[in-house]
Amino acid sequence: MGLKTPLFDVHVLQGAKIVDFGGWDMPLHYGSQIEEHHAVRRDAGMFDVSHMAVVDLRGARVREFLRFLLANDVARLASLGKALYSCMLLPNGGVIDDLIVYFMSDSWYRLVVNAGTRNKDLAWIRSRAAAYSVSVAEREDLAMIAVQGPNARHKAAALLAPRQSAALDLKPFFGTEFGNWFVARTGYTGEDGFEIVLPAADAAAAWNKLHALGVKPAGLGARDTLRLEAGMNLYGNDMDENHHPLESGLAWTVAFEPQSREFIGRPALEEARRAGGPELVGLILEDRGVLRSHQKVLAGVSSDAPSGEVTSGTFSPTMNRSIALARVPFHPHSSVQVEIRGKLHAARVVKPPFVRHGKPLIEI
Repeated sequence: MGLKTPLFDVHVLQGAKIVDFGGWDMPLHYGSQIEEHHAVRRDAGMFDVSHMAVVDLRGARVREFLRFLLANDVARLASLGKALYSCMLLPNGGVIDDLIVYFMSDSWYRLVVNAGTRNKDLAWIRSRAAAYSVSVAEREDLAMIAVQGPNARHKAAALLAPRQSAALDLKPFFGTEFGNWFVARTGYTGEDGFEIVLPAADAAAAWNKLHALGVKPAGLGARDTLRLEAGMNLYGNDMDENHHPLESGLAWTVAFEPQSREFIGRPALEEARRAGGPELVGLILEDRGVLRSHQKVLAGVSSDAPSGEVTSGTFSPTMNRSIALARVPFHPHSSVQVEIRGKLHAARVVKPPFVRHGKPLIEI
């Protein structure tokens, strides 16, 4: 038996298929992954993301610490509640994890890190926080529900009466406190919505009320197809400790300016930037088949052509085509070949994202 979120019993009662995910018993789907995917693209769906770790960092030097710890620069956060996406790196530039950091006050920042990396993340952060007199508190008392889709914010705002208007006025990539709840306009689907951090004791009632308001429960399966359509990386697939942000489509998350800022992994990234190297591209399969992780991507039509690898692949319910992210060590042409079960299939090279706000961004 794995770890369980505060919503585990609710998932079982609602008929979820439970699977292991990073040591957690989590819902894969509630009957139809495709229906859950379309609900998020067309209306509103909700995900239990309580397996992710909420970590509060406090101290007079916490901003200084985070400017050293993260590849992106928290000095960019000038307004309270503003969020920043960043990678946390090893000295060699490899990605320990990708995360979101929220500016709560001059002495308090909140991180949300991935479930499968939470233990190593916490160990890494704690081992370096002491030098800055920063306290590190994992908030195991909290749960987290992501409500996503074109109607998600209006439906979820009903939970925040009488402050619905304040919730609806929240700007993208900002979060704020509503009593002992923290609500952020962030997500992992390419749709608008909220991520709601709330006391674990409140989670089941909030989930059931959202369900009554017409928000469809969705599992890990839909979450993966949605995030891939949105061109969003998955830790362990598209980046990891053996790959740096510049070869993972995440160069935009590295703040090389100001040059005076030292951060863990900077010298390695500076060298990688000078040397050049592989890049992450999007693929749309032109033939029948399904793109999957670890399939070989070839620059030519023969098996000895320069090759890369699919990092994430799936069938896109929105586009009705197979799509993927792939890391290629060669400059990609407009098309490549992907080896699927020993046969080469043509794929078109595109720039992610594939879908945003319910609409395909690439012509089929």
